[in-house]
Amino acid sequence: MIVPAPSPPHGPLPFFVYGTLRPGERNHDLLLRGRTRTEEPARLTGAALYEGPGFPYAVEEPGGVGVVRGELVTARPETYEELLGVLDRLEGYVVGDPRSLYERVEREVVREADETAVRAWVYVAGPAVAARLRDGGRVVEGGAWSSRPR
Repeated sequence: MIVPAPSPPHGPLPFFVYGTLRPGERNHDLLLRGRTRTEEPARLTGAALYEGPGFPYAVEEPGGVGVVRGELVTARPETYEELLGVLDRLEGYVVGDPRSLYERVEREVVREADETAVRAWVYVAGPAVAARLRDGGRVVEGGAWSSRPR
């Protein structure tokens, strides 16, 4: 049973990461080491995971049953603002820019350990990218991405 997230959220939101920021991936240690308080397995429902050139995209599927697997990352309070900026730059996200590859959106994700729902920042494919992927992209079966050779 999923426990509903409190509303509205209090304080800074954690981040849901599902690609190169996951443990063992190339950007995890580079960008997250020393900036996080906790990292725990979680999932985002209502989205599909698509292969991208070297990195994945979560594409929201309204009413969909897809799942994206990743980690819920809680920043250390003293590094939160810095980390928010670092992740926005990594994802090429600019507030209000329709050309952004990703959009940072607030969504509910579920902690795997206790099935608790939590509000978090999630970088999802921008509208143009999402449309292109839905039309001809490759879905990652099972919703878990890895850059390591399969």
